[in-house]
Amino acid sequence: MDNVTAVIPPTRQRTAQALRRATGRLATAATSRMDDAMPWFKDLSAKNRSLVGLIVQAGIKEFVGWYAGGASADTAKPDLAASMFGVAPRALTGIITLQQTVDLVRLSIEVVEANIDHLLGPEDAADVHEAIGRYAREVAFATAEVYARAAEQRGAWDARLEALVVDAVLRAETDEVVLSRASALGWDADLQLCAVLGHAPEGVGLDAAMEEVRRRARAHDMHTLCAVQGDRLVALLGGIEDPLEAAERIADLFADGPVVVGPMATGLATAAESARAALSAYRAAPGWPDAPRPARSQAFLPERALAGDAWAHRYLIEHLYRPLVEARSTLIETLAAYFAAGGGLEATGRTLFVHPNTVRYRLKQVAELTGFTPTDSRDALALQVALILGRQQDH
Repeated sequence: MDNVTAVIPPTRQRTAQALRRATGRLATAATSRMDDAMPWFKDLSAKNRSLVGLIVQAGIKEFVGWYAGGASADTAKPDLAASMFGVAPRALTGIITLQQTVDLVRLSIEVVEANIDHLLGPEDAADVHEAIGRYAREVAFATAEVYARAAEQRGAWDARLEALVVDAVLRAETDEVVLSRASALGWDADLQLCAVLGHAPEGVGLDAAMEEVRRRARAHDMHTLCAVQGDRLVALLGGIEDPLEAAERIADLFADGPVVVGPMATGLATAAESARAALSAYRAAPGWPDAPRPARSQAFLPERALAGDAWAHRYLIEHLYRPLVEARSTLIETLAAYFAAGGGLEATGRTLFVHPNTVRYRLKQVAELTGFTPTDSRDALALQVALILGRQQDH
């Protein structure tokens, strides 16, 4: 069939010649109608208006060529994605939306149909009207194809860009280039944010989980940048008020294992602090297998210090041990005796020759001074590690 030359009736050849001669007028008429019927067209720059005009002209020219070639059910369908939109394939999708393109195509076809009766006789016009109906369907499919391909390419590029931004934050390399990349993804550099880390789902569930992270973030008026690094799924949640509450929205989307959330960061430029804390807690999390999901990175201070996190080491000494030493010696003495006595108030009182209520009062002062309560098992562990590290440093 492809090698057989279609026999074109003389009447169709005559009609096609008349359409070819009118191609310029039809394109001009369509452009004029766009000025009147489509306000967005007037707002385009001269260059972009020219590009759109080229697309309209290419579409009309392609129709004439297709009609001249037979325009029957057996005629090969035109490759409109290449011939019509090929004049500006990338520029088109960046200039006007899919809906605007559909409106443009509809208007162009209406202009051609409106002028056919003036260009041709009644019998020829009827045949062309029928051909336009078939051609319009092909144009609709070609339009959808162009935009679908552009969206797919844009989505792949955005995913790569997103991964680069997240990687830079984790490596504490958030420079102007990274901020610019984030801006290209629609991220406001001044948004308050936190980092959330957990095990990444395996296999086909990974892409679905990442897309669900984005969907839930939008549903709760949060912004997100997410990426996978090794076995970790990393999400930066922006526009939040409480990191733990924000992390709870997406915690179930991670695979089994710990889910940790870093502290609040005031903007993307300082997001590395939240990411570093979350990453440190994630690495140390095996030391606390019963940790809640999600858990704040600060809740893992003892495990982080024991795993060699220098920041956690300093924090325990400077914020837990040092304030107690500088307050008065009885607080450190009471805390050490309390731990040595296995957490018993009366046993601690006997060791220090004080009433148990005095022990209770001093422990309350410890909690007020450090923010960690000695009678809470997790806080007690942090205080014990701080006591050990502080004494080692002072020795």
